[in-house]
Amino acid sequence: MKVMIVVTHLLGTGHLSRALTLGRAFVRAGHETFVVSGGMPAPQLDSAGMTLLGLPPLRSDGTDFTRLLTQSGDVADAAYLASREIALVEAVRSFAPDVLITELFPFGRRSLAAEFNAALEAAWNMPRRPVILGSIRDILAPPSKPSKAERTDEIVCRYYDGILVHSDQNVVPLEVSWPVTNRLRPQLFYTGFVAPEAPALHPDEVGKDEILVSAGGGSVGQPIFRAAIEAARKMPNRRWRLLVGGQDARARIDQLAQLVGEAQVILEPVRPDFRQMLPHAAASVSMCGYNTALDILQSGTPAVFIPFDDGKEVEQGLRGQSLSDLSAIDVLPSKSLNGDSLAQAVASVMSDGSRQVSMQGFDGAARSVEIAVNLRAQV
Repeated sequence: MKVMIVVTHLLGTGHLSRALTLGRAFVRAGHETFVVSGGMPAPQLDSAGMTLLGLPPLRSDGTDFTRLLTQSGDVADAAYLASREIALVEAVRSFAPDVLITELFPFGRRSLAAEFNAALEAAWNMPRRPVILGSIRDILAPPSKPSKAERTDEIVCRYYDGILVHSDQNVVPLEVSWPVTNRLRPQLFYTGFVAPEAPALHPDEVGKDEILVSAGGGSVGQPIFRAAIEAARKMPNRRWRLLVGGQDARARIDQLAQLVGEAQVILEPVRPDFRQMLPHAAASVSMCGYNTALDILQSGTPAVFIPFDDGKEVEQGLRGQSLSDLSAIDVLPSKSLNGDSLAQAVASVMSDGSRQVSMQGFDGAARSVEIAVNLRAQV
């Protein structure tokens, strides 16, 4: 079976990371997998076994997802967006997938509706149209007005065979963040959480007894890193390792290095072995994105979450609330973030010790493959 996944990450790399995890599950099941990425390059992510096509890349202007920028920082004009649409439609036609999966759209990425709709039309006009599925995380950005939810329902009913909801309905139903109508409900397939296999311990025990600080692949985590450096001064007997992501990671590391002084802090770019480092760490400090939250749950590492809440973002806050009752997890609102509050939160979760880890509920990628195969067999 030929599977195409279309994804555009605009701020961090979480959407692409989850799409690649899904892609690896299709590869393991023996399916030819083609991922089309419309966001900024993220070479640190594992795309082994898949064909990866990069469209002319886009990123958001901070949290303004209606203002799209090119890799050089210019506003993406009509010609630039048209070039993406042409390349995406050509990819659909030339690859001729048996299954087409759009990540987040039509529940988000409305600013890119033209290219997604063009790809869906191209798929529907193929001699044998593919099964078309949406792929969404547990918690979405709620629609700002009813018309947006209504338009989503219309697109789903027009083009889609199903929506893969990467959550456990008994843990986080979609209704927590999105109005599920009677039209939409029959289209939902809950897969469980999409996560890579639990990481093996790092062979070199990198990160052992350290505080690991990460903030995704974008540039919005700088306040967390600055607070971490201040917190490290207050905990001189504990080493902190700050993993800085984004296209400008080196420049931001240079800026942060000027603040370190005598603090026990290591500054370095994001690492591909981060997940292997987590179980060795004394604690983790991070935002509360989907992938990061699952990493913490799989590792059992004590964690402080600082949900991203710039602009009108509420997704990470909702997720943090759902995790806050677990042992060795603390949620620190960004408005309360400083060196003192972070040091106190880290000390608190470390005193709780590691959580017992359950291996159940993280097989959403494999379950997604099963759903896609079954739906294809019915067409």
